[in-house]
This record gives sequence, structure tokens and C-alpha cells, in this order.
Amino acid sequence: MRAVDGNGGDGERLWHVTVTVAGPAVCPDEVRAGLERLGLDHPFLMSGRYAADRAEVRYWEEAPDVHDALAMALRLWGEHRITAGLPAWSIVGLEVVDRETYRRRGGTTPLVSPGVRPF
Repeated sequence: MRAVDGNGGDGERLWHVTVTVAGPAVCPDEVRAGLERLGLDHPFLMSGRYAADRAEVRYWEEAPDVHDALAMALRLWGEHRITAGLPAWSIVGLEVVDRETYRRRGGTTPLVSPGVRPF
């Protein structure tokens, strides 16, 4: 059974996700390289920002509701940490909004990755 998407349709919805992580400082070049590898592992990654002691990733997630999108977002860093070579940092911020809310805030970023850059 598929979920109703909240727009009168049947199917998954797109959610704009921002995950912020932080922890002990590491070489910023290692963080950048890890975020770039994460972009290969997670095809909807839009962008990443980083510093020696924190990082932020923004991406689109497909899920039937916000609860499922949140659950997937909470697992993102931990599940990809080893394969992408990311620091063992903790999530310090998480935001998940539907596409309509993202657009109302002025978000017009396409669904493709514009890359990784420093804060």
C-alpha cells in the first residue's frame, strides 16, 4: 500500500533535509573529501558545507511522511560515516520541510548537487 502524498496524490513526497553535525576538530580537507564521497553514496545530496569542527548537508529525501524522512535523516551520517570517511561527529541540528515550505522560503535550488564548500 502506498501513502497518500498530502497533495491529493498517491505516492512518496519529497522533503528538503538539512543535517548539521559537529565534533572535535579534524583537517578540513578530510571533511571536504568525506562530504564529496557522501555525495556519491547519497544521490540526492544537494550541497555540503564544512569547517574543521562541523559540517552541514542539504538534500532531498523521498518518503511518505515527515516521520519517515526524519528517521532516514537521523541515520544518514552514521550509516555513511565509515564508507565516506566522515568524522565521528554527532548531529546537532536537523530540519525537514516539505517541498512547498522550501519553495515558500525562497528555495529554488535544483535537485542536483551544486557541490561542497567551506562555511
